[in-house]
This record gives sequence, C-alpha cells and structure tokens, in this order.
Amino acid sequence: MKTKSNYSNKKILVLGLAKSGFAVAKLLKKMGSDVTVVDSNPLEKNTEAKALIDDGFNVITGSNDKSLIDDSYDYLVKNPGIFYSNELVERAEELNIPVITEPEIAYSYSDATMVAVTGTNGKTTVTTLIQLMLKHSPKFKNSYYAGNIGIPISDVIQKATKDDVVVTELSSFQLQGTISLRPHVAVLNNIYSTHLDFHKNRANYIKAKMHITKNQTKDDYFVVNWNTEEWRNLADQSNATIVPFSDNQELANGAYAKDDVIYCNGEKIMNTDEIQIPGEHNVQNALAAISVAKMYDVSNEDIVEVLSSFTGVKHRIQYVDTFGGHKFYNDSKATNVEATIVALTAFKKPITLIAGGLDRGNGFDELIPSLKGKVNNLVVYGQTADKVIASAEKADVSNIVKVNDLKEAVPEAYKQSDDGDVILLSPAAASWDQFKTFEQRGDQFIQEVETLKGEVK
Repeated sequence: MKTKSNYSNKKILVLGLAKSGFAVAKLLKKMGSDVTVVDSNPLEKNTEAKALIDDGFNVITGSNDKSLIDDSYDYLVKNPGIFYSNELVERAEELNIPVITEPEIAYSYSDATMVAVTGTNGKTTVTTLIQLMLKHSPKFKNSYYAGNIGIPISDVIQKATKDDVVVTELSSFQLQGTISLRPHVAVLNNIYSTHLDFHKNRANYIKAKMHITKNQTKDDYFVVNWNTEEWRNLADQSNATIVPFSDNQELANGAYAKDDVIYCNGEKIMNTDEIQIPGEHNVQNALAAISVAKMYDVSNEDIVEVLSSFTGVKHRIQYVDTFGGHKFYNDSKATNVEATIVALTAFKKPITLIAGGLDRGNGFDELIPSLKGKVNNLVVYGQTADKVIASAEKADVSNIVKVNDLKEAVPEAYKQSDDGDVILLSPAAASWDQFKTFEQRGDQFIQEVETLKGEVK
C-alpha cells in the first residue's frame, strides 16, 4: 500500500453520509482512524447511520452544529456536496483542521494506477469509455471505474491491486478537498461555467478543477481538450507531460478528428461515424478516451470495438424507447445550460424539450441559439420554469407549456409533439428542487415513459 499509515490513530470527523461518506468512514476505520460520523438526517430513516452504529461507530444524527468539532480533531472529511459555508465546516477551518474529501483518503490507500477524469460535461462518458478500453490493455490485470460516476472510490480501491487501474471521475466538489492526490493520468475534458453557487465564481471553479493536476510531475500525463485558448492556457499550470486532443484542429502529437476520421499521433484509428453514441460532443469524448487508451497500448481494433458498441451512459442522452412515432431520450445529467446545449446539438430531428429544475440564479439566454429552429415544443416545470420560458420566447419557440412536475411533463410533451419528434429530457438545471439526485429524476422520466407507452397502445 502507498501510505496506509497516513490516517492511522488520527481523530477524524466524517461529515455527511450517503454512499461516499459511508464508504470512507469504513475505510478510515480499517486504516486505524478514530472516526466520528455526523449526518444531519434523523436516525429513524437513516439506513447508513444505523449500519455504522451496528458496526460500532460513533454516529451523531439530526445535527451538524459547529459545537460537534473541536481542536482535538486532525481532519474533517466532508461529503462533496456540503457547502463550505456549513457552520461545522467553517468551524473546522477556524481551528485550522484540514477539510478534505473522500478521493484524498482513497488515493492514500491505493497501490493501483489512477486515471482521473474531470470537466464540466462528459466526465461520466469519458470515464466509462476509458475503463472499457483499458480492459484490453496488456499493462493491467483489471480495470475499474469509481468516483462521481456513482461508485465510491473507497470501496473500489480496497479490491484493486498494484496490477490494476482505477479510472476515477472527479467533480469540482471532490477535487476542492484534495491535498496530495496525484493521478498518473489526469484528463480535463472541458470547462464551462457551472456550480457557481458552490464555488462563488468561475475562477474558484477552475481552481478546484485544476487540483486534478497540481501534484503531477513530468512523469505523469495531463490530457487536455485543445479546442479553446483558455483550456490550452490551463495546461501551462501543469508540470505533467501534456497530451492534447481536439476535433477542431490537426495536432502533430495527440488525438484529433479531421474530415470525419479520428487520428492519434498521426495514425488513423477509425471513422467518426463508427461511434455508436450520437452527437459531435461524443467525438470529443472519444478523443479523450483514445488519448488514454493509446498510452497503455490498447489496440485500434479494441478501441473501435468499444466505441462502436457503447450505447451511452444512463441519464446522459440515454436512449429510452420508441413508440407513437417518437424517440425518447433521458438526459437528466444535464444539470447546467452547457450540457443541454450539447444534447440539443446531438440531434438532427425536431425536438420536444422537457426542461427546468433548481434555480441557482443563472439565466438561460445561452440556450437561445440552440433552441432556434431545433426545438418545436417546450414543456417546462420547476423553479426555473419562468426563466426558461423567457429565453425560449426570445428564441421564437412557438409552443410552450408550463406544468407542475415531471410526472405531468412526459404525457404533455407527447401530446404537444409531432410525429417524428425526439422527446428529450434535458433540464439545464439541477434536480434538487423536486428530487434528491439527477439519477432519481432520470429514473422517474424512464418510469413515466413506460407508463405512457402502456396508455397509448
């Protein structure tokens, strides 16, 4: 193991449970830490808290008051989604107690090679593609994925050995709480403006993202989207060996697309129309994955096999069903405007769009060019409904309907749509006004489509 003793005999408070909090608490105890878990949810329906109590953990539920931490603690491990304005987190910082997140703990334990992926959009797709490609690498016995993709890193690294690779999706929330994290390969897929309610401004958001490469050296690799000047300039902040990829320019070294053909280091890999998942953005996702796969000697044949058979990540432009002359797609993971723009550009057919969700204070005028001439019908709900409507009217979307929730939105979208339309859930907003997670939102969409199918037959 790398530095298994780092947290041995340290007094650590784990703030927030869910999957990652539960997993990291168990790992810390295995590492010999003195662990206290704090979760604001009451004990009655808190299954994770009950399970930890049964295992002998000290668990405090129903509160996260600042009095629960004092200067006897060595670390606070924060659930990534908890804001730094949380009073317990603020108190820890006042006491100069390091506030870290699960990836920092998991990295310290693991001997496996780590490939880490971040970016505003496409993280899950790129992470999945890399993991599938590295299954074919002669350099690894096993290939795993973990992280923001929905599987705690703390669980996966306990079974991964030095002969394995763990491909880890890392959000800005996770990366901000890292100190020594140093992946052998880091991937920056893109950066747009989002999560500014959490990070306060774009500069802070980018700074958090760049934690992915801050400890890398020239012996490591930083795979960077070369499409914009901003992203190219970010590469200057890294000490790693830079590996660029692009779909808008030819590169002497790196992966690029030209005339509907993908090349890597000058060698033809495949045609872009062999990629199974729709959309120009998925060419970029493929280029990022290919960049990593070729580092680890994955053959062109295996790369093509993965990209020609992979049908997409759940909740990310996920094909759901076809009936009544309509194709239904679930893009619940589109929690920001940029992700919805990507989804809208992925389709050539007219779209009936379902959008809306948590109001983070941003507007939606960036959607206007993508809505124009593309979206025939719009069904909106949630806190942002009126803001989305205002932007859609500027885009001359002729048919707009406002409903109360997603349950009403699906049949209404079907009712308003024309034969041949794509019916697309791509909210352009977080789910937390009506759902706990974007996964829950996407699952309900799938369920409502299934219900609708039964009714229209």
